[in-house]
Amino acid sequence: MKRDSLDKIDIKILSILQENGRITNVELAEKVELSAPPCLRRVRSLEKSGFIKGYHADLASDKLGFEVTVFAMVGLHNQAESDLRLFEERVSLLPYVRECHMLNGEIDFILKCVAPDLTAFQSFLTNELTSAPNVSSVKTSLTIRESKYSPGIPIDLRNQ
Repeated sequence: MKRDSLDKIDIKILSILQENGRITNVELAEKVELSAPPCLRRVRSLEKSGFIKGYHADLASDKLGFEVTVFAMVGLHNQAESDLRLFEERVSLLPYVRECHMLNGEIDFILKCVAPDLTAFQSFLTNELTSAPNVSSVKTSLTIRESKYSPGIPIDLRNQ
């Protein structure tokens, strides 16, 4: 059952799963006022249609030894599509890079990076990022604190 549109029950399912990906199907079904089998069919359909990309645990980076978060603004010498893709492929292999977004304007990419400490980040920056082919500039901003963290999307505000 592949589809491109969502009804109110689908939206409710997505909202609940975004908040708690570990909810059981029985609990989810109760919350959306369906029996368990049709609820599970809807979830599977939402997965198959690409509305649900996956499930993951939200880990505490500091407790796992990743004390530093840095945003790196990267400029490239050449913005040909093939060069952009090569850069994206390269950063996809770098474990300290957690997010990569292509931008328009003066900066070509912004990367969200994590590292255990400043020394490790400096080594990463020097050995992996600034020395990468086609990279013309890297400007970094070290985060001081995180004042808001809202993973996902504001699904209740869609189509407003």
